[in-house]
Amino acid sequence: MTKNRKILMLPGDGIGPEVMHEVARMIEWMNDRRGTAFDIQEGLVGGAAYDEHGTSLTDEIMADAMAADAVLFGSVGGPKWDNAPREERPENGLLRLRKEMDLFANLRPATVFDALADASTLKPEVVSGLDLMIVRELTAGVYFGAPRGTDMLPDGTRRGFDTEVYTEPEIQRVASVAFELARKRSNKVHSVEKANVMESGVFWREIVTALHKAEYSDVELHHMYADNCAMQLVRNPKQFDVIVTSNLFGDILSDCAAMLTGSLGMLPSASLGAPNAEGQRKALYEPVHGSAPDIAGQRLANPVAMMLSYAMMLRYSFDMKTEADLIEQAVKNVLASGLRTADIVQEKATRVSTDVMGDAVLREMGTLSA
Repeated sequence: MTKNRKILMLPGDGIGPEVMHEVARMIEWMNDRRGTAFDIQEGLVGGAAYDEHGTSLTDEIMADAMAADAVLFGSVGGPKWDNAPREERPENGLLRLRKEMDLFANLRPATVFDALADASTLKPEVVSGLDLMIVRELTAGVYFGAPRGTDMLPDGTRRGFDTEVYTEPEIQRVASVAFELARKRSNKVHSVEKANVMESGVFWREIVTALHKAEYSDVELHHMYADNCAMQLVRNPKQFDVIVTSNLFGDILSDCAAMLTGSLGMLPSASLGAPNAEGQRKALYEPVHGSAPDIAGQRLANPVAMMLSYAMMLRYSFDMKTEADLIEQAVKNVLASGLRTADIVQEKATRVSTDVMGDAVLREMGTLSA
C-alpha cells in the first residue's frame, strides 16, 4: 500500500469493546506481518457516547467518520439507556452514521462453515455449503419515507402510518451493487419485492429489469415476492447467490438468512456508499450480532463476526483479497479444530473464551503465512 489508511474504530456498548479488541490485535498483526499500514483512531458511539457527552454520536466523531477510509463498528444499546431521550438513544448514533455517510448498500453474507453445518436448526444437507449475499437498500424506503406519524381521523379513531418511497436512482444504485457482486460470485441475482400488492414493488421491478437489460444482461436475473423468498430461504437456501431488496424486506430476510448459519455471532456485514472520483466508497463494517449486555465483560463473546467484518473491509474497501482470504481461512481452520465460543459450542467441541479464540485465529494466520 502506498500510504497509510485511516481506520476509525467505534467499539460501542456491551460486547462491542471486547470483540473490537480482538480485531485491534489482528490489525496490529497485519501491520507487522503483512505491511497493511493502517492508522487507527478510536471513538465513542452509542450509550458510551451518551454517558460521556449526552449524545449518541458527537459532531467530532461524525467528522472523523467522514474523513476515514473505513469505519469498524462494534455494537450499541442496552437496557441501561432505555430511558434516554428518543433522539439520543444509542441506536441513533448508528443511524446517523449510515445517513450522513450515505451508506445505501448493506451487504449481509450468510455462509455456513463446514464445521458448523450441524449448528443450524435446519438439516445439514439443506445448509451445508451455503454461501449467499443479501444486498439491502439502507437509506430509503419505508424507514425514511414521508409522510409518517400518527393522527386522528374525523370519527376520533387514531391512525399510524409510514410511507414506502423509492426514487429511480435509489433503486438503480443498490441494484448495480448487487449485479457487480454477482459477477464476482455465481452470476445470479434475485430481486425481491411485493409487486403483486405494492406500487413501490411494481416500480422496483420495472427499474431493476430496465437496468439489467441495459447494463447487466450477462447476469442471470430472477424476480421473487418477499414472502416467497422468506419461505425459499428455509426450504432451499442454496438456490440463491445474491439477493437485492428494499430496506424493510432486507431487514427481515437478512435476519432469516442469518439464522440458517446457526449463530448471529458468526456473521459480518458491510455498508457501502457510492464510489467517488477515485473509485473509493465510504464504508462501515460491523458484526450482525447486537450488544449482548447480558454477557458483556465475561469473556464469552464470539469475536469471529467482528474479525470477518474486518476481512470484508480488506476485501471491499482496500481490494486486499489475499489478506481477506487469509483471515477467513484461519477462522475456518480454527473452527475445524473444534474450538468454540459459548454461542456455538457443540458436543465434543472445546469451549474457549473471547481472547482464546482470538489467540487461536492469530496463531493460525501465522501458520498459514509461514
